[in-house]
Amino acid sequence: MPRSLRIGLSARFLAPRPGATGTLRRTVQYLDPLMANWVMSRDVVALMVPSVDSTGLLHRNNMRLRDYVHELDGLVLQGGADISPTCYGEEPLKPEWAGDRVRDDYELELVNEFIEAGKPVLGVCRGHQLINVALGGTLYQDIPSQVGEQTAHRDRSINDANVHTVRLEPGSGLARLYPGTQTAHVNSLHHQAVRKLGRDLVAEAYSSDDGVIEAIRLPGRNYVVGVQWHPEFHRPDDERLLDPGPLLEEFLAEARRRS
Repeated sequence: MPRSLRIGLSARFLAPRPGATGTLRRTVQYLDPLMANWVMSRDVVALMVPSVDSTGLLHRNNMRLRDYVHELDGLVLQGGADISPTCYGEEPLKPEWAGDRVRDDYELELVNEFIEAGKPVLGVCRGHQLINVALGGTLYQDIPSQVGEQTAHRDRSINDANVHTVRLEPGSGLARLYPGTQTAHVNSLHHQAVRKLGRDLVAEAYSSDDGVIEAIRLPGRNYVVGVQWHPEFHRPDDERLLDPGPLLEEFLAEARRRS
């Protein structure tokens, strides 16, 4: 029997807590179980790709992110903290929007290695934004202050239950995945968003009310796709929200084709 696909998931970072003891004194890298379960729902082995800590016993001359790329069939970029504006040539407009440059550098290297190897990349929420930055694009640091408040892209009072409408771009890859669907409801947990598209990227979905880019794709030989929502939060049997299955199946089909 053919082996199961091996899909790498980028690590989420939990910063040290002031006054903490034990493990929480250091940066913790972890995998969101909802994301892992979504990826593994199709007979897939999900593996977290850790960053290499230059202060630890393992150094980059022992193990490189490139070594993981050769062993894996595809990459999923998880959600998480803001991307540092310094990654795209800006300074944070507020200190709390400074992001995590350590995680940014790790994931930017990871994305570039997978693209160079011709292996598929799927970015979710922060991962969608990171793909855009990796290809030279920029972000809105804060949607309410830089775009407007026509759509509530984040509502901390209801977290992942916050939902809005997106419009699928006619003729796009995303529209082909969902034939007959012009608009759909998705969850929304972000205050930053794609501003200027990166090299060769095309937008495949927009927020219906304010035009914020909600999905991107890199046309051509590489499969690189990003969505601003969290498909792993959408239940397949919830008819109110966009079915997460076709997106995952397209990504895995590309991974299988190239493995």
